[in-house]
Amino acid sequence: MASDDVVTEGFRAYLKQVRAHRAELRDAVRRVEDTLASPIARGTAWRTRVAVALANLSRDFEDHIHLTERPGGLYDSARSAQPRLAATAESLVAEHTGLRAAIEACLSDFTEGADDADLERLRESGTHLIGQLVRHRQRGGDLVYEAYAVDIGGEG
Repeated sequence: MASDDVVTEGFRAYLKQVRAHRAELRDAVRRVEDTLASPIARGTAWRTRVAVALANLSRDFEDHIHLTERPGGLYDSARSAQPRLAATAESLVAEHTGLRAAIEACLSDFTEGADDADLERLRESGTHLIGQLVRHRQRGGDLVYEAYAVDIGGEG
């Protein structure tokens, strides 16, 4: 087997890992969205449930960063495979910083609030975060498809 075949098979295995993690991250986003959509009248219990879902999302997003940004990883490989996609890959990497901060800020808002007077604002900020994550996921899937003509939808 030629070394190119080994690299190709290795990268295919990596893409399989990316696809599986992508499905996990999608599920974590959905859990936050579903929890945000549950009755706000539950007050502190609602806040706690959203905070737990956000904490899980935070861990999954950190895994996403490590998986996609590692040397030889998705963004590094896309830049090498298709130099015209370098700016897109860099943009996705840059989004990680802002999304990480947004997730942590949202989690902090849900865990550190003293009362339930701000529940509507919290729901709004959480819903905005979900939208940002969905758009990031879409752009990442588009990048991979453009670079490799492979759909990594992660739909299971």
